Amino acid sequence: MQTVPRLIKQFVPEHYQLSLTLNRTERQFAGIVTLSGALLPDAEHIVLHAKDLVIESVTLDGKMADFATSDNDELHITHPDLSSGKHSIVISFSGSITDAMHGLYPCYFEHEGVKKELLATQFESHHAREVFPCIDEPEAKAIFDVTLSTEQDITVLGNMPVKTQVVENKLLVTAFETTPRMSTYLLAWVTGDLHRKTAVTNKGVEVNVWATPAQAPTTLDFALDIAVRSIEFYEEYFDTPYPLPKSDHVALPDFSSGAMENWGLITYREIALLADPHTTSISSRQYIATVIAHELAHQWFGNLVTMKWWNNLWLNESFATLMEYVAVDALHPEWNIWLDFATNESIMALRRDSIDGVQSVQIEVNHPDEINSLFDGAIVYAKGARLLRMLQHYVGDQSFQAGLKQYFRTHAYSNTEGDDLWKAISEASGKNVATLMNSWISQPGFPVVHVTQEEGTVILTQEQFFVGPHEPSSTLWPIPLNSIGSEIPELLTTKTVTVLQKQSSSLRFNEGDTAHFITHYDTDLLRQLVNDISAGTMSPVDRVQLLDESTLLARAGILQSVQLIELIRAYRDETSEQVWTIVAMALAELRKFVENDKKAEKKLRAFSADIARTQYLRLGWTARPNESEDDTKLRATILSMVLYGENQDAINSAKAIYAESNLEDIDSELRPLIISAVVRYGDETIVDNLLARYKASQSGELRQDISVGITSTRVSHKVTELLEAIKDSTVVRPQDAARWFVYLIRGRESRDQSWQWIRHNWQWVIDTFAGDKSYDDYPLYSAGALTTRAQLQEYIDFFEPMKDIPALTRVITMGVSEIEGRVELIERDGPAVCAKLLDL
Repeated sequence: MQTVPRLIKQFVPEHYQLSLTLNRTERQFAGIVTLSGALLPDAEHIVLHAKDLVIESVTLDGKMADFATSDNDELHITHPDLSSGKHSIVISFSGSITDAMHGLYPCYFEHEGVKKELLATQFESHHAREVFPCIDEPEAKAIFDVTLSTEQDITVLGNMPVKTQVVENKLLVTAFETTPRMSTYLLAWVTGDLHRKTAVTNKGVEVNVWATPAQAPTTLDFALDIAVRSIEFYEEYFDTPYPLPKSDHVALPDFSSGAMENWGLITYREIALLADPHTTSISSRQYIATVIAHELAHQWFGNLVTMKWWNNLWLNESFATLMEYVAVDALHPEWNIWLDFATNESIMALRRDSIDGVQSVQIEVNHPDEINSLFDGAIVYAKGARLLRMLQHYVGDQSFQAGLKQYFRTHAYSNTEGDDLWKAISEASGKNVATLMNSWISQPGFPVVHVTQEEGTVILTQEQFFVGPHEPSSTLWPIPLNSIGSEIPELLTTKTVTVLQKQSSSLRFNEGDTAHFITHYDTDLLRQLVNDISAGTMSPVDRVQLLDESTLLARAGILQSVQLIELIRAYRDETSEQVWTIVAMALAELRKFVENDKKAEKKLRAFSADIARTQYLRLGWTARPNESEDDTKLRATILSMVLYGENQDAINSAKAIYAESNLEDIDSELRPLIISAVVRYGDETIVDNLLARYKASQSGELRQDISVGITSTRVSHKVTELLEAIKDSTVVRPQDAARWFVYLIRGRESRDQSWQWIRHNWQWVIDTFAGDKSYDDYPLYSAGALTTRAQLQEYIDFFEPMKDIPALTRVITMGVSEIEGRVELIERDGPAVCAKLLDL
């Protein structure tokens, strides 16, 4: 891959005066940008980024200048009088508004039968260059004065408050206050028909939540409350004021990512911001709270202090992921959100990070086309957050917090690298943080610690953990062991260590799941831990950890998958909702072994229903007065296990609820489950009715629930219809296409058709998503679903020729390893699992 030059090394921007006229109906925009900055010594000319723009004229210090475009989105500006020092460049340009969901694009919605549009921007990671010439690199911070000319009678939002707004030549001309020093990827605006709810923080920051008129005003209230309290929490936690006078949160009908942290103008998918007070599930409210807290954490981590280059993206995303849990735990301690961290971030990180070829948290980036491949939610977000959680535990929260305060004081409005953060936390804690953290940040993968007892001693051995084929590895990590044993060292830094065992109680490592490794206990130690579960002496997070790590060890062949059956039995009397989530996940691990053995599959289904029976009888289908939120959420998990068990009473209850209720009135925690049941066990016309409801609904949550349920169909020609609907943007919005595809390819009855469909329709994927972060979702999700040697070879034959595409290189390489590991696992452990199930 060619290394693209960093333009900040030849010209340093200081100020942009940007004026744009947006012609929504003609899908065009035109503008003038005045850029002031300094040409560095030895630079022969000025080079800016500009992509898909028509450059009409360029003046340099008031004189007409020559210009030319070249590869790598570069605009070269030359003049005979050009020399190092301060310069002012004025560029006239124009461009197109496209549906690509990056750059400047339209969002579509319908209100009272009238089709309408917003215009919105998405500039991360390197899409500002598609809207105006600039140096589109995070280190190239500058201040911005933005003026937008738009159609009249609409709302116009930008990063800063409106300074002036007048009508000129039948256009609404909106000028915004000057921004602080910021990176181009954080610039943003939204225009169109919007309404809002407003509040003010205790320090006077105006907070607004915006949505289209298709969304009821009451759906904005929950987000407004979370946003206000999150800002107040962060100001206190960081001891650093929120940097801007206002904080806008906008729900967009079309949005590729979950949300985007544009400074002062955060944009979201509707489902990630809006909550109906009567119908939104507890799970969805918790999700919305974490998304808002994540994006607001970025207003400090990423916006106030920004990484110098994309190789340090984790400084933004890992920290925001950690802080979303810190903040939500403070705002809603009754949610036990750290258990969700263990069942979401930890599991996602460990499963992805165990495949050979995975990226490290910090990784070199040489070309813009590589940047989108960095946004791996399992690594830069989840693993990075686990590592920072590990650091927080290692130095203590007080030192961690003090280090962050110093970090913001030192680096506000500037750019940093990882060592700048380590320095601040080291000074606050008195510990050598860089020595601990750099190996974790820079090395892919994670260790397994093997623990064995021998004649009064405990032997600890670390090695890199892999699932599937891999190259030999001698990598070592400094591992915070976090053990309850007083004789166990704080860190394991060598391959092996032997310690005397002084205690008689169970020996546990990584208590609280606060470090990024897994533990393989010998048979006797594992038996003691299982006894602790039965005795009720193990915490919920440690119960989650033990079962999840056992599934990973089985995937790797260190344990046998058949051992999971007895381990699952130990959780029969479990009461924690989050722990039951892992029980259901562990049972799902066994399904791939029985796909070709109907008798064993029938036994597995019965086992699933039997394990859940006690909770099913306790919870039933209807919420009890004043029941806990945990029970409300748990009901869905238990019912899913019972329905998988083909319990006829449960199936009949699901059908009855569906037949007797409006979709909107069905318990929102159970709605996707009920829809799935009636689609799977009911008449095929249900699919047609649900698809019509999906197209007509303006509710993001209802549409998502329908998509979960409708894709459960077992009817082949309905699967074909749903796959074709993915390409029809009037049915499935492009932002939702990957979700529909993953639901279908993960379905046993729809997997083969979905796998064939994606290969036959790959040109559509290229045309629709090639410039988007979601481009690599399709080889990623395909690899996560395929189970046979024939499918492995088909995956290789189809995707290997695309490995030279930077956005796909890593995901294809890992996909091959992932499928190969799964096929080997099924061949290795399948017979024993089926035999054990037949004996139940």
